[in-house]
Amino acid sequence: MRAIGVNTWVWTSPLTDSSAPGMIEKVAELGFDAVELPLENAGDLTAPALRGALDATGLVPCVVGAMAPGRDLVAASAEDVAHTQDYLRACVDLAHDIGAAAVCGPFYAATGRVWRMTGSERLAAYAELRENLAPVVAHAQAAGVRIGIEPLNRYETSLVNTTRQGLDALGELLSPYLGLALDSYHLNIEERSSAAAIREAGSHLVHVQVCGNDRGAPGGDQTDWPGFLTALDDVGYAGPLVIESFTAENASIATAASIWRPLASTQDDLAVDGLRFLRHLTSEGTA
Repeated sequence: MRAIGVNTWVWTSPLTDSSAPGMIEKVAELGFDAVELPLENAGDLTAPALRGALDATGLVPCVVGAMAPGRDLVAASAEDVAHTQDYLRACVDLAHDIGAAAVCGPFYAATGRVWRMTGSERLAAYAELRENLAPVVAHAQAAGVRIGIEPLNRYETSLVNTTRQGLDALGELLSPYLGLALDSYHLNIEERSSAAAIREAGSHLVHVQVCGNDRGAPGGDQTDWPGFLTALDDVGYAGPLVIESFTAENASIATAASIWRPLASTQDDLAVDGLRFLRHLTSEGTA
């Protein structure tokens, strides 16, 4: 049975050493197999503070990053690029130290940063991305951690919106240590077929996040979930399905993710309803 996880952004932001153990225990008590831990700033989370709860619960850890303003690997100052590389290396180090297989996120430009590009300008931006991402990938390879680059929808970036663009952007840098992380929310907006986009990612698929097409719980929404799961099986993806949604109660995260209304009666309901649906989906092969 495929592991099912949830991101702690469903409840809180930022996650820190003081709040993480309790959140990990909560995720386990709700019945999940995996927990996605966002490292919003280097030093917010440390392995010694996490290991006890992870060991006690047996949850599979996943690490994701957040591209706050000023975190850019493209069309940015040398100082901003260097600081972004340092932040991404910190994400890799945390993943290594807690036994997470991968660290994922839109690791190319600050979320919400958009600009128009001609075809040639886009190719130049992708070349710059590869150049500036390469040292981070080398660090990840030395640590035995995979990096998953996440395409985002057109309202959150103009650089990498689709699976095809992600593969083109990474190009020759693609390797067992660098691939794509796909999120059903962004696929629903940008791809003509989510299943086809998953198949296009193929062996380069590192990690998968899921939610309803409204950013709420998966299930009972417009997504073709059986087709989604079949595509994952077709490409041999064996990793977890992680619910990523957000709370409207935290002003900074609600604004960043455009969560202007509650997406469930309670955040616990969002998580549990999504877990119940995904359990049925993965065990029966049908929604």
